[in-house]
Amino acid sequence: MEAEFDNNGVDREPSTDEENESSTQTYDLVIVGGGSAAFSAAIKTSELGGRAVIINDGLPIGGTCVNVGCIPSKVMIRAADAHHRTMNHGFDGIESESRISDFGAITLQTQALVEGLRKSKYTDVVAEDANISVVDERATIIDSHTVQAGRSIFTTNNILIATGTRTFVPPISGIGSVPYLTNETLYSLPELPDRLIVLGGGYVALENAQMLARLGSKVILLQRSARVLKTESEEITAALGAFLEEDGVEIKTGVDVEEVREVDGHIEIDVLISDERSTLEGSHVLLATGRTGNTENIGLEALGIETDERGFLTVDETLRTSVPNIFGAGDVIGEHQFVYTAAYEGSLAAENGPHSMQKERDYTALPWVIFTDPQLAGVGLDEQQAEAAGIDYEVTKLDLKHVPRALAARDTRGFIKLLRDTATDRLIGARILAPEGSELLMEVSLAIKYGITVDEIKSTFHPYLTLSEGIKLAAISFGKDIEKLSCCAA
Repeated sequence: MEAEFDNNGVDREPSTDEENESSTQTYDLVIVGGGSAAFSAAIKTSELGGRAVIINDGLPIGGTCVNVGCIPSKVMIRAADAHHRTMNHGFDGIESESRISDFGAITLQTQALVEGLRKSKYTDVVAEDANISVVDERATIIDSHTVQAGRSIFTTNNILIATGTRTFVPPISGIGSVPYLTNETLYSLPELPDRLIVLGGGYVALENAQMLARLGSKVILLQRSARVLKTESEEITAALGAFLEEDGVEIKTGVDVEEVREVDGHIEIDVLISDERSTLEGSHVLLATGRTGNTENIGLEALGIETDERGFLTVDETLRTSVPNIFGAGDVIGEHQFVYTAAYEGSLAAENGPHSMQKERDYTALPWVIFTDPQLAGVGLDEQQAEAAGIDYEVTKLDLKHVPRALAARDTRGFIKLLRDTATDRLIGARILAPEGSELLMEVSLAIKYGITVDEIKSTFHPYLTLSEGIKLAAISFGKDIEKLSCCAA
């Protein structure tokens, strides 16, 4: 079965020539895929005076982020947040109620924004650039300098593979015979799932489990490992998991899913937990079980281009595959699957390819966010990573109950944790669990990137009653007891 690309083509009518006869065209860069990596590469090629063609098939142009990922998920998370906070604001003397009167209206509004951004940020952008062409066909790489799409042949000195990913379907008995949901179908549902079973324990699973629980679904989350977010510390995963459970998400860990089946219009899942077998029932099941690269049937095997067991493309630090003039960028290389890293990699590939440069990718101070509530945001190293790197580090943890803005907002859930190198006083990492914790992240990211010390952060003005003041307070707490300081104290 052919893979469905996450990064895909623009709707446009083929010309008469395209319908009736084959053609050969030459470009500086031929791009297979149409998401953020592809667009960034095409735009960079044009800026540098070259011509690029984007060849896509599958999802609408724009890739995962705008169509079935970042944009629709965050819109619906905000809708759930608005509904939840109306009834859970924490202020005395205010009574308010909220109800979901039309779940379908939420998803329709979400899709309207998706369509608007897809047009304004993707199709309109390339339509105005004479150096960028878009072809709505499935691409096949014929050789290291030739790509075929429909009846057209494209020759080039450089090829970029930016075909994205799709949901990994685990080898569970019966999974292929049930109508499961993925991120490609969840955000356009006309009705709210009554009883949702989520398979997975990563950020996609957690964000959507909490969002749907807040909107009224009964949600059970099944995670195979001993805890959710297994790459983060137990302290963080336990705290975040507890907040999700307060919102009605039932989290089960150490779960072996044995069989899935559809019975009389509902889903039954046989599970093994702590040597005990049981059957769970739900109206819907959501697969949030990781990603797999869209690399099948596009010609890689014949060229000897390597992929791993999940289909992710193998590239070097300059984003070259084993064929030096064929590059990979974005989610398909399977490393940092963020829209902003994909855009960075696409631009880098466009410089390294047509311009024969050898720039290496640099992910120093790479920030990331999980959009639960409270949000989990991170950058740099955590304690385990710092220890493994042999760094003599110090860690401080500031509970949000010490941040005046959080106290005034009646929401002190979470904490700010900073790590510093004791030899240099420079920050080396942060983990922030806080409402709108993502908005605190960039100060720390810039401090890590540019070597700003903890002492310099402490001496920098932070407006009183802002959440960002929490970063300064956390920095102060490396050497002082915050509970013994007055407001605005340094």
